[in-house]
Amino acid sequence: MTNAFFHEQLQRTPALMHKLRDFPVTICGAGALGANITENLARSGFGKLRVIDRDRIEERNLSTQPYYRSDVGAYKAKILTNNLYRALGITVDGRSKELTPANANQLLTDSGLIIDTFDNSSSRQAVFDYCNNSQIPCLHVGLASDYAEIIWNQIYRVPSPANDDICDYPLARNLVILAVAVACEVIVTFVATEKQESFTVTLADFAIQPL
Repeated sequence: MTNAFFHEQLQRTPALMHKLRDFPVTICGAGALGANITENLARSGFGKLRVIDRDRIEERNLSTQPYYRSDVGAYKAKILTNNLYRALGITVDGRSKELTPANANQLLTDSGLIIDTFDNSSSRQAVFDYCNNSQIPCLHVGLASDYAEIIWNQIYRVPSPANDDICDYPLARNLVILAVAVACEVIVTFVATEKQESFTVTLADFAIQPL
């Protein structure tokens, strides 16, 4: 491993760092959760990352997502890919496309693990169904008010569009960062041991509980 991951290697061991470098992970969504998870994984030594998101950057994204004012209007997946290459020399496979049941196989193929952070139920359903049918491990990460959840596919319930697909919702950066940290540690643990841990996080009392 390069010196960029010196401290991480001391924590994880060289053997695990080699596993992380070669383990293919696809992140669905490049918003508050997806972009920060992608950046965290890249800076933790993951070397085979793909990120899928159709959206462009808006000014309201800047408080919770790793983008800049100069990025507003550009595709999230493209900017995230460029930023991580500049930071680490890592080539992330960025796809500025909408994931649907029709193209899920094309976009999600060759993944060792899929991370679902989409903010709409139809896309989450497409990921859920593809992973169920393909037997690919999938971790769903979601936020609501002061609550977050990190849940594996086997016990996950896809939110209903009527109640859960809301454009204007409260979102604290601290909850995002907490959820991202827990999710990334769950991902590293899975790659190291194949153990699948699910958690809930609440910001009000800083509680992180096994689910």
